[in-house]
Order: sequence, then C-alpha cells, then structure tokens
Amino acid sequence: MDDPVVYLNGEFLPLNQARVSVLDRGFLFGDGVYEVIPIYGGRPLRLDEHLRRLEDSLRSIRMDSPLSRAEWAALIGRLIEGPGDQSVYLQVTRGAGPKRDHAIPKETKPTVFAMCSPILPVPVVGVSAITLDDIRWRWCNIKAITLLPNVLLRQEAVDRGCAEAILVREGYVTEGTASNVFAVIDGVIVTPPKGGELLPGITRDLVLELACAAGLPAQERRIALEQFANAEEIWITSSTREVLPVVELDGRPVGLGVPGRVWERVAALYQDFKQRLRTEAAV
Repeated sequence: MDDPVVYLNGEFLPLNQARVSVLDRGFLFGDGVYEVIPIYGGRPLRLDEHLRRLEDSLRSIRMDSPLSRAEWAALIGRLIEGPGDQSVYLQVTRGAGPKRDHAIPKETKPTVFAMCSPILPVPVVGVSAITLDDIRWRWCNIKAITLLPNVLLRQEAVDRGCAEAILVREGYVTEGTASNVFAVIDGVIVTPPKGGELLPGITRDLVLELACAAGLPAQERRIALEQFANAEEIWITSSTREVLPVVELDGRPVGLGVPGRVWERVAALYQDFKQRLRTEAAV
C-alpha cells in the first residue's frame, strides 16, 4: 500500500518524507493548535465553522491564520480520497525559533501540516465511561495541541476498560477528554454551556441545532455530577465519534443500560444530515 500523501508547508508529499525541525515550537512546547474536519461524500462538514474555530484558536495564542479560507478549502480538497467517510487533520504551530526559549520569537514562519484518514464505523451498542477530575488548564476553548492531560485521563479510562473519561470540575461536568457531553435529564437534552472550560464543538452545535429543529426540548446549562450520574441517557459527541451513546458510567448502567430512545432519534437526524451532505451541493 502506498504511503498516504500529506501536506507540509506548501508541499504535498508522502507521509514518510514529511519532516519538521527539532526546534519547532510545536515539538518543544506544544505551541500550536489543530482542527479535525469530517468529510462525507467528498464534502467537508461545516467547513466554515471549523475554519472559524481554527482562526479563533490561532488568535487566542497570538497567531494569524497562515492561509485564507479559500486556500484551506483548496488544500483540503486535494487531500480527500474518494467518496468514503474521512477526516482531515490540520495543525498549525508557531514554527522553529532560533533557540529553545519560552518567550515567543519576534519572527517565525508557521509550520502547517494536514493529513486525511478514514473514519471508522461508530458503534451503536453504546460504550462505557468513567468520571475523573478535570486536571486541564483553564483555556479549554482553545483547540491546542498541548494534550498531555487529555492523554493521561483518556488512558486512565482505557486502563479501566472504558471508551472515554468524562471530566468534572468543582462538582460540574465539563466534557470528555476528546468529546463534548450530552445528558437527557427529565426528558430534556442538556449540554454544558460554552466557555473556557470546554471546547466549542462543531458536532455539539449541530446536534443542538438538529434537536431543536425537530422540536426536541434542549438546553445549555451546567450539569451537577449527581444529576449527570442519574441521567436517563448520556451521549458523547465529536467529529469522528459523531453521537455516541454511553450505556455505563462508573460501573453503573445509564438508564436501562442500552442506547435510549432520544439518542435513537437524534442519531437518526444526524445520519440524515450526513446523507444530505453526501448528495447535495451544500448543506
């Protein structure tokens, strides 16, 4: 099998030929941001929203976008391989400085990397999750590549046979290590509000939009851990996991221990949206 083609600093080349400097600040400090964009039928899902979030993340770390939206779209278009479900990973770091120094160099050329990968099928039988203390920094709304706390928390979940760790800060649920969180409480779909404690998920926003358009009751509000633990349904959402039901939390069944009826409705709405994206010029 041929090595996949990736983009690095203006070039499309095989992955095994892609190289960055050991002085790159992304390598040394995690000084950069990233974005993950799902592709269905050769069309990116909510491309403008993803690029806007990328620009917001860059602005938050004192960087400008190295490419225009049109240039990003053209780059992504070249990486897409066929009509299958895929995701494009974009990463921008501050680039290589003259030496290792915490202070931001006055002039660096950003390192821009992008690659495309297939999206694996999402399980519909539900997954297990655990709750853990949220040990991350306070600017979780920035999609930064500094993900060591997320890695350690996710590994704790994996070590305990779970798919995800759902994080709790000062008694309230924030999000998963790589996902946003929803719960059905007293028949209402609830998700924590946007802010510095969680990433403003594109899939999260789409799920809310689809639920509201279908007349399903939905709210953005803080969720206390006790409420969350007794929710009728729990879901996690992300670009590659889509809308994934959690059927066990901290060793106890969520609701009846199977994907719930509200999830079934929302998941169907999401799949319908994907199908329209595959078959229409724009959604």
